Amino acid sequence: MTDKSLDAPIDDYLPQNGNRGYRVSRYDLTLVYKVAANRLAGQAEITGTTTGVRERFALDLSPALAVSKVLVNGAKAAKYSHQQGKLIFQPRQRIPAGGALVVNVHYTGSPKPVRGPWGEVGWEELTEGALVASQPNGAASWFPCDDHPSSKASYRISITTDSPYYAVANGTLVRKQTKASQTTWVYEQPEPMASYLATIQIGHYRKETLQVPRRAVPMQAVLPPHLHTNFEHDFGRQSQMMRVFAEKFGPYPFAGYTVVVTDDELEIPIEAQGISVFGANHCDGRRGYERLVAHELAHQWFGNSLTIRQWRDIWLHEGFACYAEWIWSEAGGGPTADQLARAARHTLSRQPQDIVIGNPGPTRMFDDRVYKRGALTLHALRLELGDEAFFDLLRTWTERYKHSSVSTDEFVILAAHFSKEPLRPLFENWLRKPGLPQLPPQHDLADSPA
Repeated sequence: MTDKSLDAPIDDYLPQNGNRGYRVSRYDLTLVYKVAANRLAGQAEITGTTTGVRERFALDLSPALAVSKVLVNGAKAAKYSHQQGKLIFQPRQRIPAGGALVVNVHYTGSPKPVRGPWGEVGWEELTEGALVASQPNGAASWFPCDDHPSSKASYRISITTDSPYYAVANGTLVRKQTKASQTTWVYEQPEPMASYLATIQIGHYRKETLQVPRRAVPMQAVLPPHLHTNFEHDFGRQSQMMRVFAEKFGPYPFAGYTVVVTDDELEIPIEAQGISVFGANHCDGRRGYERLVAHELAHQWFGNSLTIRQWRDIWLHEGFACYAEWIWSEAGGGPTADQLARAARHTLSRQPQDIVIGNPGPTRMFDDRVYKRGALTLHALRLELGDEAFFDLLRTWTERYKHSSVSTDEFVILAAHFSKEPLRPLFENWLRKPGLPQLPPQHDLADSPA
């Protein structure tokens, strides 16, 4: 394989992201962050395995961060360069295919979001603190990585910051130590995680352990104290949501679940692995954003545990999370999924029919039509299969591909095992054609085969 393959795109939706020649198995990140100065100093140890023999390798890293040292398998890199968002390095000795690749990168800088067709994503300063919202390509704003959803690895994240602040990262808090004016927080995330789902949240927060039934998934909130009363009301039905989703989708795939509420307003909530982040505006005391609470929780199954290999299959994340909103509404005493589906279809019918949900294109992969029509695809499938077979399919889907990468083709193939009739026409019409199909009559939900 020639060095030109370094430039061959892994994903045509993000041709500059992702790298060839290795697979990462673990990131160890040791970070020090000065809030007032927005200054980050980092050491990243990236452990992987080579997939071929080559002279040089690359990592994604924002040009806002300056690299001071690169070690490869314990020795200084023969050479390295950092430009146009790529850290390219050459080991002193050739590494055989299947060999160990351990890269240590030392870097500093003032992190800032990465600009792209979807706006600015990645590390972002708050009024008092910082947040990370990296979907789809913002992870490189704060650490060197193989920034593509198909690249999943375990993480250890150590973040040292000023002591008045609370710091949250993915996984379980395994150590907290305060020295003088700084506190170090160390989190361990053992389950494989895509780089865009790695996060750090820093603010004047207080942690609250939420009351859940015995033997239920541990849940906690990290938020400004003045939002406590609103939070108790607005997020008060999360434990019921968790129970409903575990019944419909299969067991929750991680050790616990954390909701962070920032003191700033956010345009939209943000999901990370094991964590969802909401703005103060989503905690208004009126339970006005409960559908988004359900949406972000559902992403723990669909997006975080099961993560797409290619961004073109984004409906497998957003369509499923949107459908979970309708499932929760049905279970929580609101409109049924069928009522919400038919209302959504009516709204979509009045919009342009010029998007193919199974491959919407990079500029439209976060188009609301991908979310709603993806959910409608699932509702049409539910009407075709009946409830018993449909939810058996979802539970099998999440169990078979737990903590791994998925594609639309894999879902279509699996679904065929739950139907006596061919499902290809259904998926072809909903996912591969721009025209909006009709939903089957509602009575089919009860009459269809189980």
